[in-house]
Amino acid sequence: MSSVIAATRFSVLDRSRTREGATNAQVLRDTVRLARELEGLGYHRFWVSEHHGVPGVAGSAPTVLAAAVASATDTIRVGTGGVMLPNHQPLVVAEQFGVLESLFPGRIDMGLGRSVGFTDGVRKALGRGKDDADDFAVQLEELLGWFRGTSPTGVHARPAEGLTVPPFVLAMGEGAAIAARAGLPMVIGDLRNRERMQRGIDHYRAHFRPSPWAREPYVVISGTVAVAATPEEARHLLIPEAWAMAYSRTHGTFPPLPPAERVEGLAMTEKERGFYEDGLAGHIAGTEEQVAHELETVLKETAAQEVLVTTSTYDREALLDSYRRLATITSG
Repeated sequence: MSSVIAATRFSVLDRSRTREGATNAQVLRDTVRLARELEGLGYHRFWVSEHHGVPGVAGSAPTVLAAAVASATDTIRVGTGGVMLPNHQPLVVAEQFGVLESLFPGRIDMGLGRSVGFTDGVRKALGRGKDDADDFAVQLEELLGWFRGTSPTGVHARPAEGLTVPPFVLAMGEGAAIAARAGLPMVIGDLRNRERMQRGIDHYRAHFRPSPWAREPYVVISGTVAVAATPEEARHLLIPEAWAMAYSRTHGTFPPLPPAERVEGLAMTEKERGFYEDGLAGHIAGTEEQVAHELETVLKETAAQEVLVTTSTYDREALLDSYRRLATITSG
């Protein structure tokens, strides 16, 4: 095994993607089941996401789902990728993670993003506007203050105050600069746009200011990684998500994942086909040997300390097989 791969942590974000023919309950239970499997394979973290009003995602309450995952596992770190801070009051987020850390000490991560609702309707339902994302840095400072007991309100966040829950910033747009100023670990993607990702990493490292949360920069790169017996089978794993992304770009809604075989038989407009082919390109996908080579290349380029794999597909058994194969690469 490559020494650079051996020195890197590998973790997973499962977005609880809905699938044609599966209920939301099945999808959420599949997320918990996958966490147990990945714990056995030696993955470092397992994170869940936050989406509201999206037909293609069942995970709308990440701290609730993280609690279910943590209670079903023993050693793997569990967290969020992420809680979208502009959607919430920082005090409430601190309280939620304080409860998680109290129940599962030493295993909880607090991944935080700056996105607001997917559509105008969702934002209205949440009582938020697009501009609320502009206040992310201020909200982040307030949130961390609740853990350190520095709120000027005189209120104390119970049971969060005094606890240490590692915070991570999901770096989209200005996120790298915010993570650097706050002195926090950064999660950045995606692997399909290496130049943009590298610019974000370089800015983060150049402007990082040590904090009580992190003395040095810590970079997590995120994206899709698919491993299979043949390149064709690995590409097959990418098809449902690529089609769903193309559909969302042309129809304005993000659908449940269809079987790859059905997608291959679909007629698409030229515009849809363009988005679809673009969605298949640029990921790390192939056999164990091909994926190992590509991972070594990107890790040497970025000097990232961790890879957060975000692969979604219709076939959960094929997805688990991909993670098993990836574990053989990363653990030797």
